Amino acid sequence: MLIIPAIDIKDGRCVRLYQGDMDQETVYYQQPLDAARHLVEEGARMIHVVDLNGAVEGRPVHLPELAAICAESGVAVEVGGGLRTLEAVGQAMDAGVERVVIGTKAYEDQDFLRAACERFPGRVVVGIDARAGKVAVRGWRDDTAMDAVELARRCEDDGAARIIYTDISRDGTGSGANAEQTVRLARAVGIPVIASGGIGSLDDIRTLAVLADEGIEGVIVGRALYNGAFSLAEAMAAAGGVDAH
Repeated sequence: MLIIPAIDIKDGRCVRLYQGDMDQETVYYQQPLDAARHLVEEGARMIHVVDLNGAVEGRPVHLPELAAICAESGVAVEVGGGLRTLEAVGQAMDAGVERVVIGTKAYEDQDFLRAACERFPGRVVVGIDARAGKVAVRGWRDDTAMDAVELARRCEDDGAARIIYTDISRDGTGSGANAEQTVRLARAVGIPVIASGGIGSLDDIRTLAVLADEGIEGVIVGRALYNGAFSLAEAMAAAGGVDAH
């Protein structure tokens, strides 16, 4: 199982939020590129970037920061946040990312998702963020009545290459990923699933690692790395030392 460290960008800085609340942030780096450099030094093979302002505004906001990370980190980068037009997806690709993460628009517009998957085959990931198993959209501000598993199946049919599943109630809390809901979703689809939200200890990673055969390909880790709960090397060892490619 692979470990993907996260860089969340808000107002040009590397931050972490608490349960997705834009008003509850902790700033870890003034420059996101510095965070990327540190993660690469620690052994990262892929970096997950989130444009938090983009997620709220519905358009990419931090393309310059993203391009700098792609150009200088030397590792694969995936990005999400505000990618709601084919033009925006193309801009992210032009910035150098390996794959994009589409969230809100995948829920709202199947034709858009299909078009993005056709234009960039194998490079479109759908981010499914949920509260109590129900999909939340628009930077986690709006709840829907759709079950996360239902959306995952639909997105697989539309051409998504993989799913990132985030339990919003766990995000930034360090209380552990929602393994039960993540494996439930993974069993429902035939594409890889990446867990996200709540990783606080190496045991949380080990819990997910034993479920790799169920379709859980990897886990995104953020605050725990920045707070020093464990190192990236320790996380990779707990996950079985699997590379990101």
